[in-house]
Amino acid sequence: MASVSSLSPSPPVTEPGTEGRVRLRPAVTAAALFTAARVVGVAVFAVAAWTVGKHPLALLGRSWDSKWYVRIAAHGYGFVERPRPGVVWNDLAFFPLYPALSRAVRLVTGLSGGASGLVVSWLAAAVAACGIYAVGARLYGRAVGTALAVLWGTLPHSIVLSMGYSEPVLTACAAWSLYAVLTGRWVWAGALAALAGLSRPNGFAVAAAVLVTAATALWQARGRVSHRLWTGAALAPLGWTAYVLWVGQRTGHPLRGYFHLQRLWGSRFDFGLGALHVVKRLLLHREAFLFFAALVVVTVGVLLYALLVLDRAPLPLLVYSGALVAVALGDSGFFQCKPRFLLPAFPLLLPLARALVHTARARPWHTAVVACALAGLSFAYGAYLLVIPPVPL
Repeated sequence: MASVSSLSPSPPVTEPGTEGRVRLRPAVTAAALFTAARVVGVAVFAVAAWTVGKHPLALLGRSWDSKWYVRIAAHGYGFVERPRPGVVWNDLAFFPLYPALSRAVRLVTGLSGGASGLVVSWLAAAVAACGIYAVGARLYGRAVGTALAVLWGTLPHSIVLSMGYSEPVLTACAAWSLYAVLTGRWVWAGALAALAGLSRPNGFAVAAAVLVTAATALWQARGRVSHRLWTGAALAPLGWTAYVLWVGQRTGHPLRGYFHLQRLWGSRFDFGLGALHVVKRLLLHREAFLFFAALVVVTVGVLLYALLVLDRAPLPLLVYSGALVAVALGDSGFFQCKPRFLLPAFPLLLPLARALVHTARARPWHTAVVACALAGLSFAYGAYLLVIPPVPL
């Protein structure tokens, strides 16, 4: 099987002789534009941090979850914190790929733990931007691919992409895995899905996309498929499953150990009941602006997913994005973190990227002004997120 384009009513946009290949120059251009957007965003944040007497690199490399990753990279697993009665924070809740990469960078370069984590995040974000471009260009052409990568770099919570967090690593694995699925490279798709599963709890979304697409392709071909499809499907869930089972074995509860740890962190899948309680409090009481902003971002994410479905996007993108949206909606954990959980769901931006390209061709200057204004607001909001609110991001 050469590709899965038959699973989507929208045919891929390719040029003769370029089937399944990514042209290097436009991909690098898209990554450069993404990087430029992030540099401006970090510059705005740095000014805000210095204004209040905080060090920008310290905030980027050692804030909230970053501190846990730095500790895991330096000392391995085994740290437990009890901030208040009934609450137990165990570092086994954090998946191992990102701290392992950070440790490798620290051993090779001699950088500090926080700096090593930032190097991994920044490089992974650039790799993710190339993969996001590749997916967009494969489906709708280079302009949409470039717009998709830049939009991802200017999201309201895009400051996370410049922090010592694991979202860039997950997105890099996810984007290239999805591209591999779209081009029929099943072994690559499965291997990258396995790595995605080692990066974050919601990394299982990549394996779900690979498995559902493989099952659909198998059904359409009446079982007559390449052994590569079977291999990719077998590889896809290994990373996430292996870590969850390892944590279970380490805690003495093979099947439910990891999920018990997540509940102790206050995070469990309750089909959105916890989120509804937070929304109720927001409506009845005047809570922090951050929580209202999170509610808006999640609502927009749901609407964008509806547009993605109506746009008849390819099946792997629908499954991947749908799983991430479901986790963001259904998880009972830190409400203000839900927009961060949606950061890897870059396919949600496809309808916006297509609309932006279409509008730019008709009114280029108007589009440029609006895009710059929105990016400016996003960068200011990102600075606010990391500098002002005393709550986890």
